[in-house]
Amino acid sequence: MVIEIEITGVDEIERKLRALANPRLAKNAAKRSARKAMAIVRDAARSNAKGIDDPETAEMIWKNIAISPGKTRDQNAIVMRVGVNGGAGANKHSKNIVVKERRKKGEAAQVLEDNTIALPGGNTRHFRYVELGTSEMPPTPFMRPALENNIQAVTDSFAQNFSTELDKELAKL
Repeated sequence: MVIEIEITGVDEIERKLRALANPRLAKNAAKRSARKAMAIVRDAARSNAKGIDDPETAEMIWKNIAISPGKTRDQNAIVMRVGVNGGAGANKHSKNIVVKERRKKGEAAQVLEDNTIALPGGNTRHFRYVELGTSEMPPTPFMRPALENNIQAVTDSFAQNFSTELDKELAKL
């Protein structure tokens, strides 16, 4: 698989980064920009998942799709991930997952047992079987196409938002 990405306006961003001079402020701007850019992938994955979710069950994969920052050993790198909350693991260390109840203002919070978490879409650990398939079921990918079909839009969005965020940081100085 070959993916081509074209980024323009890098010279202007380099000039702004030199003017900012504080790498922490630049990294914060990059994190905000990456989160905004990955929202495109999250929204595409949610719409793809809505099309394959079984309406007869209480679990809704699309409600558990979220953006989260990733970890890296490189202090200069930014990682932003789109995935399904609740993960794909189910072993003796995994927490029980229940549907998060909606409550009105003034009502008591949902009471959960120890080793239990509440997610808006319920227990959707089965998403990996839908995405990757099994020996009994063909794959129906919804996460991978969300990125593959929007990679240029994500790149353009990041570049535009990063430039805007750098302008905001420079205006504060």
